[in-house]
Amino acid sequence: MVRFPALLYSMPSATIGRVAPSVVIVDDHPSFRASARAMLEAGGFEVIAEAADGSTALELLHRLRPDVVLLDVQLPDMSGFDVCVECGDVEETAVILVSSRDGADFGDLIERCGARGFIPKAELTGEAVAAFVS
Repeated sequence: MVRFPALLYSMPSATIGRVAPSVVIVDDHPSFRASARAMLEAGGFEVIAEAADGSTALELLHRLRPDVVLLDVQLPDMSGFDVCVECGDVEETAVILVSSRDGADFGDLIERCGARGFIPKAELTGEAVAAFVS
């Protein structure tokens, strides 16, 4: 009988046999970043960096080229919409906007900026993010 380390049993089945999608979390609230990190890592994602503002996010996005960016709409130095437009790689990087406000509050800004989608912060789960990545 072959025994596997306990860590293997705790891995989400979706990550076995494939590389976990890399994620950068951008939000100015450390408590939200910590919660989002825990949810995404439990959902099979690898959080590779965090940023608290738009300019830091843009630097990380250009340097790290993550698979996914979880991006708050309201940042201290610029909007998440502006970050999305300026990052330029929305074809290759799945930009997912989040906010404590309802998506309908932003009209067509979500679609126009090139983001893959929007998730209200209260509804954030690994599964919700995965639906925009596949």
